[in-house]
Amino acid sequence: MIVDADLGGVFVPGLLVLALLALAATLLVIRILVSTGLSRRFAGRPFVELAVFAIIYGLLVQYLPSTGLLQ
Repeated sequence: MIVDADLGGVFVPGLLVLALLALAATLLVIRILVSTGLSRRFAGRPFVELAVFAIIYGLLVQYLPSTGLLQ
């Protein structure tokens, strides 16, 4: 179960925290793809960015709560 994160007395939904982490990781992955030139191999860059975000977000939702960081 993903619980709320307490940031200075303000409760932030755990899924929002995971979405922000996924967004940061997505930006990093896309920057790596662009710098290596692999992004030129994909026809629709916005679709690739959305797919990378969905994959990273899904992995975070599935595996991060089992580590105990958001409990």
